[in-house]
Amino acid sequence: MGKKILQVVLALVAAALAYYVYVLIATPINFEAEQKLREKAVIERIKDIRTAERQFKSKYQHFTADFDSLLNFVLNETMEGERKIVDEDDSVAMAKLKRMRKKNVEKFTYSVKDSLFKHLSDEDIANMRYIPYSNNKTEFLLDAGILTTESKIVIPTVECRAPYIAFLDTVAYRQEVVNLVDNCLNVLNKYPGIKFGSMESGNNEAGNWE
Repeated sequence: MGKKILQVVLALVAAALAYYVYVLIATPINFEAEQKLREKAVIERIKDIRTAERQFKSKYQHFTADFDSLLNFVLNETMEGERKIVDEDDSVAMAKLKRMRKKNVEKFTYSVKDSLFKHLSDEDIANMRYIPYSNNKTEFLLDAGILTTESKIVIPTVECRAPYIAFLDTVAYRQEVVNLVDNCLNVLNKYPGIKFGSMESGNNEAGNWE
């Protein structure tokens, strides 16, 4: 009887060890897959924010740190563009324009939303401020301002950030997230999350995923 109990105990210990080894191997793999999935969603949204900021700057010559202003711009405002009136290879049409003393260009207005954000619904645009996987509770960190370079050139700046702790699963992968953030800060010397732009230099709104 004692031998059977010992065999059962040993079997349970072996099963526990096997499960422990499995967890040690599977957890980092699962975390990496989950990280890539969530990063992809964050990058897709932050790219839309960057597109909106660039258009906003094109119209107003500065970026904005206010999501209300930015999203209202996307939903309701228009931009002005230029286009050719006739094909420049059409000599007859070009000659007619010349006789009329008209330049081969005309101005037109277009909707910001319909031209650049056709892939998004109004609800998607309204939720653009929120970091994915935060249940629409945590906004991207958005800053804007101006910077004077050493050569005395004044340039508008913008920076948008989504820290890892805002969109990774800190419950199922608490230690993995802690290790990731620590590695970014203390080893790689990089921002622990997804971001574009910089308040310290004009980097053409570059994203750290690019």
